[in-house]
Amino acid sequence: MAKTFTRIGKDIAMAVKEGGPNPETNSRLRAAIQNAKAANMPKDNVERAIKRASDKDTDHYKEVLFEGYAPHGIAVIIETATDNNNRTVANVRSYFNKCNGTLGTSGSVEFMFDHKCHFKIPQEGIDLEELELDMIDFGVEEIFAEDDGILIYGPFESFGAIQKELEARGLEILSSGFERIPQVTKELSQEDTAEVEKLIGLIEDDDDVQNVYHSMSSSTEDS
Repeated sequence: MAKTFTRIGKDIAMAVKEGGPNPETNSRLRAAIQNAKAANMPKDNVERAIKRASDKDTDHYKEVLFEGYAPHGIAVIIETATDNNNRTVANVRSYFNKCNGTLGTSGSVEFMFDHKCHFKIPQEGIDLEELELDMIDFGVEEIFAEDDGILIYGPFESFGAIQKELEARGLEILSSGFERIPQVTKELSQEDTAEVEKLIGLIEDDDDVQNVYHSMSSSTEDS
């Protein structure tokens, strides 16, 4: 829970830096606040994060993407938010070195993943087929129901258009965000999977890391 709150706090800080402290005019901040509510993050924590990010004397976080290969040819993308890039680079490189992986250059594996946005809305009274037809013009590619709500997927670039249309329709956005989905996955043996998971675990435990994505098959995936 502490790790989740830290990650959301950084999302809020970067949203404020990018678009200001008013969620009414800052769509990224609105999304971060929605995610904070979904994670039961106290309102005081949210307000403190916004206030801290608005302070000119506060160190600002920078988004930095790392790419590389875990053992057995598994592609890995790491999204970080850091106020000290040298520290983050050194840490990420050390994790790859410890686990027989390779830290790559920019663009070395990013092309292997589709960058998507997603939204979750309540299920009550929604006709899935009708909603999907209505939302295609705003970039929505896929809509499906889960036990705790309806999930909506589209390309990364359509986030703002989809968010705006859902809000215009008066639909409550429970949470939203982005994912990097591997175009091709690779299934590994139990032993090889454990090696990859060791690297992913080290990376995910780093305070500067926001998200980790990889191309290991979902049948053995644990990240």
